[in-house]
Amino acid sequence: MQVILKEEVQGLGSQYDVVDVKPGFARNYLLPRGIAISASESNRKMVTEIRKQQSLKLAKLKDDAQSIANAIGDIVLDIKAKAGESGKIFGAVTPLQIADALRVRGFDVDRRKISLNEDVKNVGDYTALINLHKDVKHKIRFTVAAE
Repeated sequence: MQVILKEEVQGLGSQYDVVDVKPGFARNYLLPRGIAISASESNRKMVTEIRKQQSLKLAKLKDDAQSIANAIGDIVLDIKAKAGESGKIFGAVTPLQIADALRVRGFDVDRRKISLNEDVKNVGDYTALINLHKDVKHKIRFTVAAE
């Protein structure tokens, strides 16, 4: 029996895939729980329309992320932190501070999308990776200076 999955099922398929399953599995598990719908001709047409709309949305999201990455470009952020005489800062620079520095420059990037390769605990130059989209990643340079 062929069904169309409404959500991802581990070991079976991802959302909107048409899969072959045993009739009992479809009748007793997938269909009553709303995980799948029967693969009738009208449901197949509906799924192709949904996929087309999703691909357009995903393309727009990717274009938006790419435009943000292009706008950020090669800017270097300046982050101030309290530091001792040896250049070691009190605490560490976090993605939240980088997101705030970007916000000051006019870019609204979520702090959870920023990752640091190393702990930033000294004054100096560093790089961070901004994950704007699954296909769009952008490296940004920042300088930590003592206050």
